[in-house]
Amino acid sequence: MPWTYIVECADGSFYVGSTWDLERRISEHNEGLGAAYTKRRRPVVLVWAADFERVDEAYAYEKRLQGWRRDKRIALIEGCEADLPALARGYWRTPPRTTP
Repeated sequence: MPWTYIVECADGSFYVGSTWDLERRISEHNEGLGAAYTKRRRPVVLVWAADFERVDEAYAYEKRLQGWRRDKRIALIEGCEADLPALARGYWRTPPRTTP
């Protein structure tokens, strides 16, 4: 079954990935066989995972999460899905200018 997952690294940062075998992949990250990012930040701890019917769905969700800011990832990890729309709204927009 394909999975999308988030691990917390030893430095407190998050790494998002996808895999067919979640247990094996987390083990690989901790053995230094995973991504270069996690290899330098071991040990890692699995903090969130979701299973998908198809691998392309897991991969697409991985790419989506990789674009999220830290606060949005934390809301997902903590199960606060209701907060996600507000965290996504307009963070890239600058506030409107007011003319004197």
